[in-house]
Amino acid sequence: MTKQIDWGRYLRPEASTTLWQQMGLVLRLSVPAILAEITAIAMQYIDAAMVGSLGAAATAAIGLVSSTTWLFGGVCISTAAGFSIQIAQLTGGGQKAEAQSVLRQGLMASLAFGVLMGALGAGISSGLPHWLRGEASVCPEASRYFLIYSCALPFSLLRQAAGSMLQCSGDMRTPSVLNILMCALDVVFNALLIFPTRTVTALGAAFVMPGAGLGVTGAALGTAAADAVTSLLMTGFLCFRSPVLHLVKGVPWRFEEKCLRSAARLALPMALERIATGGAYVAGTRIVAPLGTAAVAANSLAVTAEGFCYMPGYGIGSAATTLVGQSLGAERRDLCVHFACLSTALGMAVMALTGTLMFLSAPWMFSLLTPDPTIQALGVQVLRIEAFAEPLFAASIVAAGSLRGAGDTLVPSILNLASMWGVRISAAMLLAPRFGLPGVWAAMCGELCVRGILFLVRLLRGKWLQNKYAAAPDAS
Repeated sequence: MTKQIDWGRYLRPEASTTLWQQMGLVLRLSVPAILAEITAIAMQYIDAAMVGSLGAAATAAIGLVSSTTWLFGGVCISTAAGFSIQIAQLTGGGQKAEAQSVLRQGLMASLAFGVLMGALGAGISSGLPHWLRGEASVCPEASRYFLIYSCALPFSLLRQAAGSMLQCSGDMRTPSVLNILMCALDVVFNALLIFPTRTVTALGAAFVMPGAGLGVTGAALGTAAADAVTSLLMTGFLCFRSPVLHLVKGVPWRFEEKCLRSAARLALPMALERIATGGAYVAGTRIVAPLGTAAVAANSLAVTAEGFCYMPGYGIGSAATTLVGQSLGAERRDLCVHFACLSTALGMAVMALTGTLMFLSAPWMFSLLTPDPTIQALGVQVLRIEAFAEPLFAASIVAAGSLRGAGDTLVPSILNLASMWGVRISAAMLLAPRFGLPGVWAAMCGELCVRGILFLVRLLRGKWLQNKYAAAPDAS
């Protein structure tokens, strides 16, 4: 399924690479990840359109708890990153036996933490929509949606951990293909679970499409089922088919203090940052919820629509994490800087283009997501505000990925925390009462620009290569 990169060709001490070769490697790792991210957003578009056809209340039910799902998902991603960053640096340094040990510990820790987070989510699911100040008509559906999401978290975290480990070993294609498969499965499962049995006409022929008619609950079940299937496939490929990380005999399945300490050192700042930023998203939902069902629905759909713009940045950021981590493990700090700067420049260029396209195509995008003209008009307005922030948003995404590859997670977490709470939430609280949802998105636009500048300064100053985190765990 994948052709493994010959890292020695690029990273050995005597290797000399041109700027074009370095850019080619950035693109080689970025393109599969970008395609996977775009496909994931396409899935969200289809999901939103399916649920949106049920009415504004159904869209608002999912939108009400979406910020909390981002919070839980972000904390889970941080756990996976604590192990995958070690794998990037260890494989870059040729320490495959150590990487095998980290792989096993990462899978066990991810599964255990996923069960813990799932239990926590299930415990708060009944009261969460009411605490978020949702309207009474949407709270029951929102509660059921979040309960099902929480029950699927062990599978979700296992998929994220396995995919992240494959990416950090240099295999970007396999996680991308399997994530695309997950999107396709999600569409199929949703079509069967959201709508009742109905007659469908296609290519001039009519046929009966079976369906469970579960509405919002069906959307949650469809996504959970797709996640579970993909999780098993991703973990199976990692353990048995990966050219670098497939399981070998003689490496025990046990936790080691040194590995767990390194994982905690890397993951804890990221988890705290995710909690802080996720908490800011939840606070943002509490600011938007009193503006009414239309505002909640438009806000949720605008976030989905914007995904086509910023998900390429996350794909390039994943490539940057791998490239910087592998280079650092091979003790090629010069390449760390080159790959970080090239990746960030590429991300800003791509998202400047997608931001322009988003501004121009906003009416068409919202016409696909909802038939409600009020939600369409409000969504187009806020989406066009956000378009101006996309280049600097890219800088923060890709620079953060580069810093993460070097193990620099503490300072970026502090920058995100200061930006989200110091700029976005405070500005949104001031602007929402006067300007409504456009005021909230204006605050978001300003905050993303501030965040991008902060990350560019951090990246260009270069101190992230001189701190105690920029060393491959267990390398000595």
